[in-house]
Amino acid sequence: MDTKKVLMTKMGLDGHDFGVKILCQMYRNAGFEVVYTGQRQTAEMVVAAAIEEDVDVIGISTLSGAHMHSVPLTMEEQKKQNIDIPVIVGGTIPPADVEKLKKVGVAEVFPTGTDANMSIEFIKKLPNRKSLKRG
Repeated sequence: MDTKKVLMTKMGLDGHDFGVKILCQMYRNAGFEVVYTGQRQTAEMVVAAAIEEDVDVIGISTLSGAHMHSVPLTMEEQKKQNIDIPVIVGGTIPPADVEKLKKVGVAEVFPTGTDANMSIEFIKKLPNRKSLKRG
């Protein structure tokens, strides 16, 4: 089994990073390689890091309520860069926003209270991606 590489990020002014740091460690314990970009990331920064790190999935942690702004921008930036890396989103997400996020291309949404192991199992089941690195 190939090791999945996960990019985890906090976008915009969302400064609540305790939970995402715990999740990063849980992902490492599950055998994933994890890249954490830190806070205050823009869509351009997230996608550039995902390309540079050649990740299998982008995880966006959101607690600020700005997910309906930052996540669609990230999906648009992927289109601009002609890439399609699966995006998962977790955090404080109202039920009404789950389908909206999926409609813009998010692979899965994990609202507050979701067992973290569900996201681990979801990532494990993602198909292996071709490398973005050009040889």
